[in-house]
Amino acid sequence: MKCQLCEVRRPRRYCPGVRGEICAPCCGAEREVTIACPLDCEYLRDARLHEKPPEVDPDKFPNPDVQVTESFLRRNEQLLTFAAATLFGASQQNPDVIDIDVREALGALIRTYRTLESGLIYESRPNNPLAAFVQQKFQQALQEFRQQMAQNTGITTIRDTDVLGVLVFLERLELSNNNGRRRSRAFIDFLRGFFPSQPSGAPSVL
Repeated sequence: MKCQLCEVRRPRRYCPGVRGEICAPCCGAEREVTIACPLDCEYLRDARLHEKPPEVDPDKFPNPDVQVTESFLRRNEQLLTFAAATLFGASQQNPDVIDIDVREALGALIRTYRTLESGLIYESRPNNPLAAFVQQKFQQALQEFRQQMAQNTGITTIRDTDVLGVLVFLERLELSNNNGRRRSRAFIDFLRGFFPSQPSGAPSVL
């Protein structure tokens, strides 16, 4: 029996991404490159423990004029948790969604909320259908979240400027966690681990 990918070496493990037996070198080389690895794959999870974070220069982050301070994040913790959980939930609804799709969705959402700051109403839509899917799910969930918050408090408590700040923060997290592989889902995995649940009272996106 030979590895399903290289057809040379003996297989050493079952790969749920290709649904067949593969060798360890192919697993390491093709993981999240040609193989769409399920997030719960034991070999992927072990590899995550040894991955080095990408070298990102914070001075080169997009939207540098948007300041995201620790006090801002504390003040908007519920909104941040909701936004992260929503992005993760949308990615799980379509297994083809990878980190770059989420990044494009975040970019489009940020452009949209920038126009709202200027008093215009213009929704930027990505050409990438997977990114557009994530963006649509986020906007739908945010509208429900706003309505629920308004019902609970009697006033609209979510400002567009706060949404913008949270989106920019998540965009920076994506850039800091994407492992650079063509089918990277390291950021999506990060969202699952760092923001494991939605805030109380938030509408479900699944």
